[in-house]
Amino acid sequence: MNVEFIQAFEQLGNEKGISKEVLFDAIEAALISAYKRNFGSAQNARVLLDRETGEIHVYARKTVSESVQDDRLEVSLSEAQSINPKYEVDDVVEFEVTPKNFGRIAAQTAKQVVVQKIREAERGMIYEEFSSRESDILTGVVQRIEQKNVYLDLGKTEAILTASEQIAGEVYRHGDRIKVYIIEVKKTTKGPQIMVSRTHPGLLKRLFELEVPEIHEGIVEIKSVAREPGLRSKISVYSKDEAIDPVGSCVGHKGARVKTIVDELRGEKIDIVKWNSVPENYIANALSPANVVWVDINEEEKMSRVVVPDYQLSLAIGKEGQNARLAAKLTGWKIDIKSQSQAANPDSGFEFYDESKLDEYSDDDLYESDDASFEEDE
Repeated sequence: MNVEFIQAFEQLGNEKGISKEVLFDAIEAALISAYKRNFGSAQNARVLLDRETGEIHVYARKTVSESVQDDRLEVSLSEAQSINPKYEVDDVVEFEVTPKNFGRIAAQTAKQVVVQKIREAERGMIYEEFSSRESDILTGVVQRIEQKNVYLDLGKTEAILTASEQIAGEVYRHGDRIKVYIIEVKKTTKGPQIMVSRTHPGLLKRLFELEVPEIHEGIVEIKSVAREPGLRSKISVYSKDEAIDPVGSCVGHKGARVKTIVDELRGEKIDIVKWNSVPENYIANALSPANVVWVDINEEEKMSRVVVPDYQLSLAIGKEGQNARLAAKLTGWKIDIKSQSQAANPDSGFEFYDESKLDEYSDDDLYESDDASFEEDE
C-alpha cells in the first residue's frame, strides 16, 4: 500500500463525508482479521497503518509469563527483559511479524473496507436526510409494482407506497410522477426504508402549503383537516389579518390554486371552510355546502345538535353520512342533524341542550357560511 493509495482513501472519505480516522481504524480492524485468517488465528495481533506513508506493520502481542504455556500468546520473563530490562510479569511485549506478501492481502482488504464504509456512510446520510423530512411531502417516480406495493424512485433511494396507503381506485403506471407524504423512515441493515402515503390528511395540508403562498408565509393558517381519500375532504383555514380572506387565498383566481390540488388527488372533492373560535359558527361552517339554521352545543360532552332547512337535510348529512362525518372529524364535535320540521315536532324526540336560547333565533335565521367546495370539473 503506497502514498497514492492513502491519498485516494482520504479523498473518497472527504467526498462521502467519512472521517479519515474512522476509515483508517476500520482498515486496521479488517487487516487484523485478514492476518489471523491467513497467518495465525490463535495469535493476539495488532496492525498499524502509517497515515503518511501507507506502510503496514503487524505486531504479535505476547504477555510476559514466568512459565510459558503457549509461545504464540506468551513470552518468558528472561526473553522479554533481554529486549527491555523494565519488562515485568503480565506486561505485554510486541514483536513485529509482518508477512512478506501481506501487502497484496492488505490492499484487497482495504478496498473492501472502504467500499463497505462508503456504502454505510451513504446509507447513513440518506437516513439522516429523510428522517428529518418525516411529515413532509416529496415527489417520486413510479419504478415498479410488487404485490400491490408501489416502489417510488426518489433519486438517491426508493420509497414504498403500501396498498393500505394508496387511494382506492387510483391506478399507478411505470414512470408516473406522484406526490406522497412521508409517514415513517426506518433504519434497516439494507439501508433506510421510507414509508409514504397518498391517504394521510397531512398530504392535503402539505399540498396547500405548496400551492398557497399565504399559508407558506404564515399569513393564513390551516386549523384542521378531515379526509376520506379519493372521495372528499374538508379543510378549515384562518387568517389573523382581517384584510386577508383565508378561503379566497386557498381557492385562488378562478379556483386555480385548489384545482391544482384536486388534479393531484385525481378529482377528490375539497371543501374549504373558515375556522371560527365560536363552536356554533365553526360547526355551521363545517357542514357546508348546507346552510344551518341553528346550532346548540354541550361543551362538556363535545356534543352538538344542528337544525337545517327541510330541503337541505340530505345535503347536510351527505351521501351515506359523509358530509356530517367529515364535519365531525374537522371540528372534533359530535353532530346530530335534524330538519326544521323534525325539530319543531314534539314527538320527534329532538331536544335542545338549552331551550332558552331558542328565543334568540327565528326559523328564517341562517348562519353565514364562509366556504368553498371544489371538484375536478370546476
